[in-house]
Amino acid sequence: MRRLILLGTGGTIATTDAPGGRRAGVSTAELLAASRDVWTDPDVRVEARELRRTVSFAATVADALALAAAVREAARAADGVVVTHGTDTLEEAAFLLALGHDSAVPVVLTGAQRPFGVPGADGPRNLAAALRWAASDAARGTGVTVAFDGRVWPATGVRKVSSLSPAAFAAPGRGPLAEVDEAGVRPRAVPPRPRPLLTGRRTDLPRVDVVPQYLGADAAAVRAARDAGARGVVIAGFGVGNATPGTVAACRDLLREGIPVAVASRTGEGPVLGLYAGGGADLAAAGALFAGDLSPWQARLLLAAAIAADPAAAPAAVVERCETWLVEAGALSRPAPSARSLTAGPV
Repeated sequence: MRRLILLGTGGTIATTDAPGGRRAGVSTAELLAASRDVWTDPDVRVEARELRRTVSFAATVADALALAAAVREAARAADGVVVTHGTDTLEEAAFLLALGHDSAVPVVLTGAQRPFGVPGADGPRNLAAALRWAASDAARGTGVTVAFDGRVWPATGVRKVSSLSPAAFAAPGRGPLAEVDEAGVRPRAVPPRPRPLLTGRRTDLPRVDVVPQYLGADAAAVRAARDAGARGVVIAGFGVGNATPGTVAACRDLLREGIPVAVASRTGEGPVLGLYAGGGADLAAAGALFAGDLSPWQARLLLAAAIAADPAAAPAAVVERCETWLVEAGALSRPAPSARSLTAGPV
C-alpha cells in the first residue's frame, strides 16, 4: 500500500463560476473524489489536506514558503506528495519547492485551466494523472515535477505557455519526463537533482525585482528597484541576454554597490550568454549572473534564495552559488561560454 498526501491550495481547479468572476470554493476532498472518477488504485491511499483556498495570482512569497514547509512535513509521512495549485504562479511555486527539496519522495504540482464542474473540466483528469505519477516507481527520485494535460515536466525550466489551452505547461528545450494517461505511466527522462539551495524554515525571502527590456527602455526601473530596497535585480533581457545601454550602465552601478544582478531572456526558450559588446558582454564583464535557460521569474527566486543563504555575501559569491546550483540542475554548463571564448578561436 502506497500513501499519498494531497495538499490543496485553491486555484482554477478549485473554482466555480460566480457573480463577479470565478471564486475558489471547492474543497480538496471534493477534488479528490472527482479525480477518482478518472483513476483509482486499491493499493494507493490518498489523504486530502486543505492548506488554503485562494487564487494563485494573489499568493505571496510567504505563502509559497508556507507551502514548502507543508510539503516537507508531508514528505516525511508519505510515499508521494501532490499539490493542487493555481496556474498563474504554479511555475514559480514549483521552482521554489525544488530549491529546497532534499528527499527522494516525489512532489507533484497540478491544476486546471477550466473551473470545476463545467463541461470539459480538466481538473479531475490532471489530478488523477498527478496522483498516478506520484504513486509510480518512476517518480521516485525525480524531485519536484508538474503534471498537466497528460505530461510531466521538471520544475526547473517549466513555464506556463498558454493562457487558456489545456496544454498550458511546457519546459522549452527539455521535453517531458513522462506521459500519463489511460495507458499508464510512460517515463521518458530522469532530471538532474541539484543539492538544496534553500534550507531551513523561512517566512520570507530577500526582495528581488525583475526589470523587463523593451524598445527604448532606460535605467529608471533599475534605479527604482534599488530605491525600493531590492537586494537583487533580474534583467528580463532581449534575445540571448542583452539590455539597453542605460540598463547596462545602471546594472554596473548596482554591482559596484554590492547588489547582485542576474540576466535571463524574455524570449521564452534558450540560454543567455554574454555575446554582444554594449549589451550582454558588458553585463558579463561586470559580474552579472547569466541564469542559463531559466525564465526571469524562476531566476528571481534562485537569486533570492542565494542571497538568503548568506545575506552579507558579495555579488561574486552570490553569483558563484547560483552558478553551482544551475550546473547541478543541468541549466548551465561551466565555464559558461562568453563572447571571448566563442570568438577568439584556437590558442
